Amino acid sequence: MEWWQAIVLAILQGLTEFLPISSSAHLILPSHLLGWPDQGLAFDVAVHVGTLVAVMSYFRHDILKLLKGFYDSTFFAKPNMDGKLAWCIIIATLPAGFLGLCLNGSIEAYLRDAIVIATTTTVFGLLLWYADQKTQLTKSLSDIGFRQAFFIGCSQALALIPGTSRSGITITAALLLGFDRQAAARFSFLLSIPLILLAGSYKTYELLTTTSPIPWSFIFMGAVVSCISAYICIYLFLKLIEKLSMTPFVIYRLILGLFLFLGVALGWFV
Repeated sequence: MEWWQAIVLAILQGLTEFLPISSSAHLILPSHLLGWPDQGLAFDVAVHVGTLVAVMSYFRHDILKLLKGFYDSTFFAKPNMDGKLAWCIIIATLPAGFLGLCLNGSIEAYLRDAIVIATTTTVFGLLLWYADQKTQLTKSLSDIGFRQAFFIGCSQALALIPGTSRSGITITAALLLGFDRQAAARFSFLLSIPLILLAGSYKTYELLTTTSPIPWSFIFMGAVVSCISAYICIYLFLKLIEKLSMTPFVIYRLILGLFLFLGVALGWFV
């Protein structure tokens, strides 16, 4: 992969990791339509590191409060909202974390297909639209409970299917439960931290145990670019979400899904 191709893909990954539009649906386009080479393990590690640094930097104050709340509520029996939210994030991480470790190879082998991505991009885009049209989107993060967190976590497991969008499906689940858009988006972003950390650690282990030379400069570049694009994405999304609603993202997903279906019909994706 050329450096400029890696930069483009790192920007795409940083933006689409947190927008409800599916990163896999976008990363399939350059490789199939433009004939770009596979991004490779080093690039996967780079963008995981970059997006993790971005989301942890943006929510650094929230993370400190969650850690303190978790410590106080767990070891000193001092129940508090931050501790409860921390436990909700842990509970919501379990389904996707477990299935990801068990099914990662099978997903890559059987589901990373253009028709699958086109279908999930469209279907879950329509589900996001339905959830966003609920009239009772009034709950805040302080209203979340363990059952609701587990439901959102189970929905996050669906994002293992390429094209679903991790942020898209978790925001959809939270909206279906009646949470407002700001609360749904913030919980989705906070929930991404342990999952990206798990996935990034696994990819890093694979990279360090490979016999191939490790391109550290390539990793550094990909991490920096994806970090910057992801941070900007999080900042703008949370600023604009109340004004925009989810409709523009739904329309975008439907157009992208139609384009992917067209590509399959015309033989663009092989």
